[in-house]
Amino acid sequence: MTTLTYAHAGFAGHIGVARRDITPPIGIYNRNWGAATDEVATGIHRPLTLTALALKREASDAQPLVLLSLDLGWWRTREDEWEVRSAILDALGVDERRVLLHLTHTHAGPSICREDADRPGGHLVGSYLDHVKAMCIEAAREAVQRAAPALLDWAYGKCALARNRDLTDPDADRIVCGFNPDTPADDTLLVGRATDAGGRVIATLVNYAMHPVTLAWQNALISPDFVGAMREVVEAHTRGAPCLFLQGASGELAPMEEYTGDVAVADKHGRALGFAALAVLEGMLPAGKQLRYAGVVESGAPLATWTHADATPSNSLDARMLAIEIPLKPGLSSLAEIEAQLATAHEPFMVERLRRRHRLRRAVGDGDSTTVSIWLWCMGDALLVANPNEAYSHLQIELRRRFPNRTIAVLNITNGGYAYLPPREMYARDQYQVWQTPYAAGCLERTIAACVSAVAEMTGE
Repeated sequence: MTTLTYAHAGFAGHIGVARRDITPPIGIYNRNWGAATDEVATGIHRPLTLTALALKREASDAQPLVLLSLDLGWWRTREDEWEVRSAILDALGVDERRVLLHLTHTHAGPSICREDADRPGGHLVGSYLDHVKAMCIEAAREAVQRAAPALLDWAYGKCALARNRDLTDPDADRIVCGFNPDTPADDTLLVGRATDAGGRVIATLVNYAMHPVTLAWQNALISPDFVGAMREVVEAHTRGAPCLFLQGASGELAPMEEYTGDVAVADKHGRALGFAALAVLEGMLPAGKQLRYAGVVESGAPLATWTHADATPSNSLDARMLAIEIPLKPGLSSLAEIEAQLATAHEPFMVERLRRRHRLRRAVGDGDSTTVSIWLWCMGDALLVANPNEAYSHLQIELRRRFPNRTIAVLNITNGGYAYLPPREMYARDQYQVWQTPYAAGCLERTIAACVSAVAEMTGE
C-alpha cells in the first residue's frame, strides 16, 4: 500500500515558559497619539505581561533560543531597546541570533523612552524600563531552567477580524488610516501548541497580523488592547497555559472598529481572535501523532480512510541573522533640520510627529542608507522570520507563497521598532506610512527578496 502521511509542522526538543507582570504605575507618561489630550495613565484596563519561551535541542544545550513577547508599543530609540536586549543576552550568555524581544504593539501602553523624562509622568519611565529589563532577565532565565521534553506543533487557521486600513479620503486627495471596506486583507492565523511529555499544553503561540489600535486618543487607561482578552480566552481553555501573542506583518491591517475609548470593544476583538485560535487548537491532531493513509473502503462512494500513527517531529534548531542595506529617501531631513522645525512647532500633534521623526533619523543615521537586521529561526519544520520594522502583510504573504511546504511565522516590531515598510507603489500617494518612514521606495521589496533568499539557503528549498 502507498505510504501517504500528513503531520503538523513541529519541533521535538526541550521547551520552557515563564511569565512576569510588567504593568506600569498609574500616572506614567503614555501619550501615544497626536490627538490625545491626556498625558498620563489614569488607570489600568488589563495588566501588561511579558512571556518568555525557551527552546533547546536537549537538556545540556547551552545555547537556547529565547522568544520574549511583551505587551508594549514600540521603541522610540535604538539605545533603549538595546539596553534591555543586551542585558538579556549577557544574562543568558548567548549571541545576538538567539534572543527575540518582541512587542505586541499596543497603542495604549506606557512610554518606553527615557528621553520622555521631561514630560508629565515621564519621571516614572526610567525606573519602569529598569523593571522591564529585570523582569525580562528573570523570565528568560526561568524559561531556560524549566525547559523539559516537549513538542511544538503549528497549524494555520483564519480570522476575519483584521481589515485593510488604507482608505482613500472621500474629501481629499490622500490616503488616511482607517477601515477600507473595498480592499481584502490577509486573514491568516497561525497557532503554535507546546505540549509536555504527557500531552498537556504548556504554552500556545498566536501569530496574527492586526494593529492593536482599538483604544486610541480618547483612552487614558493602560491596556494590552485586544491581546489581553485574547489571552484570557485561550488560557481559560488550556488550563492556564501561558499564551504568547506574536504580532504579524500588519503595516496596513487593523480591526474594522477602531479608535475608541471603549475598552469593551477591545475585549470584543480579543475574544473573537481567541475563539478563532481555539478553533485551530481544537482541529489539531493529538500531540506526537500524524495521519497515515489506510486505504479505500468501498461504500456508496470509494472512501479514502486515514488513521492515527506516531509522528517523529524534527529536532533541528537553528538561528541566523541577515543584514539588509536599505537606501533612505532622497532629501530626507537631517537631524539639524528636524531640530529647527521642532523649535518653531506649537501644535501638540505636530510636536509629536517631529519628535518621532527626530528619533527615527537618529536610529537610521544621517547617511544615505542604513542597515536593517532580520532574524530567522528554524524550529523543526517551522520557520520564524522576525524584523524590527512595520512591514506590510506582503512580507508574510509572499514568504508563505514561495515556501508552501513550510509553516512560517512572521513578526513585526522585534529587536527594534522604527518605521514602516510600505510597498513601492504606495510612494506615489500622500499617506502616513509613506511620509512616516525614512526608507526609500523599494524597501519592502528589498526585504522580501533578502528573506526569500535567506530562507531558501536555510532550508535548501
